[in-house]
Amino acid sequence: MSSPTVTNPGTGRRGSGAGRVRVALRVAGAGLLVATGSIHLDLYLTGYSTIPTIDWLFLLQVISAFGLALATLVVGGRLIAASGAGFVVSTLAGYELALRVGLFGFREVRTTAGTVAGIIEVTAFIVLATLALSPLEQLAPGATTPSSLNVAIRSRGAAPMSRWLAGVVAVLLGVSLALSIAATAPKSTSAGPSGALLKIATIHGVAVLTNGRGYTLYWFSRDTSSSSACTGPCSAYWPPVIGARTGGAGVSGSLGTINRSDGKTQATYDHHPLYTYVGDSGPHQSNGNGIRLSGGLWHEMMASR
Repeated sequence: MSSPTVTNPGTGRRGSGAGRVRVALRVAGAGLLVATGSIHLDLYLTGYSTIPTIDWLFLLQVISAFGLALATLVVGGRLIAASGAGFVVSTLAGYELALRVGLFGFREVRTTAGTVAGIIEVTAFIVLATLALSPLEQLAPGATTPSSLNVAIRSRGAAPMSRWLAGVVAVLLGVSLALSIAATAPKSTSAGPSGALLKIATIHGVAVLTNGRGYTLYWFSRDTSSSSACTGPCSAYWPPVIGARTGGAGVSGSLGTINRSDGKTQATYDHHPLYTYVGDSGPHQSNGNGIRLSGGLWHEMMASR
């Protein structure tokens, strides 16, 4: 009785094409994992390391991304590829959750880095899911099936359904990312019924300045009394308080304005340009206090008495 013949990818004529495809998928998958990990590492080092809970989540994402990239490149098995695909889905889900409703008190905003990372993660899912579902080996014509290949052969029978499901998931991820990016962020700086009135509220035992809707106001360590250093993407996280303001009961500090580089007039208090924080989803919150973002520290605006 002749022994079974198996042709493996890259070792026989039948498997050489499939082997090259798997190698290409492994390299691409590893590269995409490194890319998303690198973006998160840069964000972590430039400010996200100071955001409570988000800091260690970012660090865990970076470590996992690089570890899975190495395993994908060196080993490239189905389980590792599937783990990588699941990892990028969870990363993307966390980003979309932070973008839409907030995550652990942090509200993400649309930025170029976030959009690029999201696109990379959708692409990484497609590549890694394809790698996880691609053939590992092929039998030569007329060869018998060794028992060691029974599981692999049975898994191939379910491959068409698995590939169809992976395709559906990829489409849903792309659509969900597009909708999240297109969604309108909350406008905590809108005047509301109280107009331009500034108020004082006690938050965690500290008297802080708020806008007319009760949102905590902040000042930025890089600002001067006559200029704002928070422009571009920074102002998406920290919307400037636009227009002149008047003080309500108990507000005794010095109110004024500065001219921003975009031509708008920004309110100041005790010579500090004022901002709200997109991470505050409602009044009487101060989630931005003590955060280091955009190259400087952010502080809640203490009320003068």
